[in-house]
Amino acid sequence: MNNSVGNTARLLGAGLRAVLVLTVVCGVIYPLVVTGVAQAVLPGKANGSEIKDGGKVVGSELIGQRYDLPLKKGQETPEPDLKWFQPRPSNGLGSNSVNTQYKLLLSGATNLSGDSGAMKSPKGKDGKEVCDPKAADGLCAQVKAAQDAVVKDNSTADFKVSPSDVPVDAVTSSASGLDPHISPAYADLQAHRIAEKNHLDVKDVEELVDDHTDGRVLGFMGEPRVNVLKLNIALKHLVAEKG
Repeated sequence: MNNSVGNTARLLGAGLRAVLVLTVVCGVIYPLVVTGVAQAVLPGKANGSEIKDGGKVVGSELIGQRYDLPLKKGQETPEPDLKWFQPRPSNGLGSNSVNTQYKLLLSGATNLSGDSGAMKSPKGKDGKEVCDPKAADGLCAQVKAAQDAVVKDNSTADFKVSPSDVPVDAVTSSASGLDPHISPAYADLQAHRIAEKNHLDVKDVEELVDDHTDGRVLGFMGEPRVNVLKLNIALKHLVAEKG
């Protein structure tokens, strides 16, 4: 009996010591080491890839932002502020309906299929599907509405945008709805509107886009891209300089 109690006490003591050691090693020492290495080697990325302007943090280069006008009375969705470069659509974003104390945005995709709102091609029996121009909802309706808005917003007195000029990323959201980048083609498409709204030369705006275009990772991975937040910060400084 005494041996059994003694063995149990020793096992409990060993287990307790193991818990304490693992708690200190895994819960204190390891996180401190990893945090220290990250801060020493990659401090910018470790702190959320913050972007600063005028000494203040204005966002992260990993998360997209919208550039809208203040919401007017009776409006459910604010209008875009056309003085700024606009990001991709964010149709997949939702609102937090569980804990309404916090007005959070929930990242996500639309979950609409590629043929949502499509119909059989009227040009023959090839079996292909095309967007129904009369579709009131679904992916086709979203894309068509976004395309019409891009054409309308970016057409100026001396530059007319054709629907065929609109790149894919201008009318579709990313899987997260938070893509911070747009394609150089979409940035260039907005250049004339940006120049007109901010009283700038189009060439200066196009040069700004070129300067903020990132190439493929390692020269072959991904596509060229433009970070919208960084581009708009540079635009703000350009407007101040020219003004």
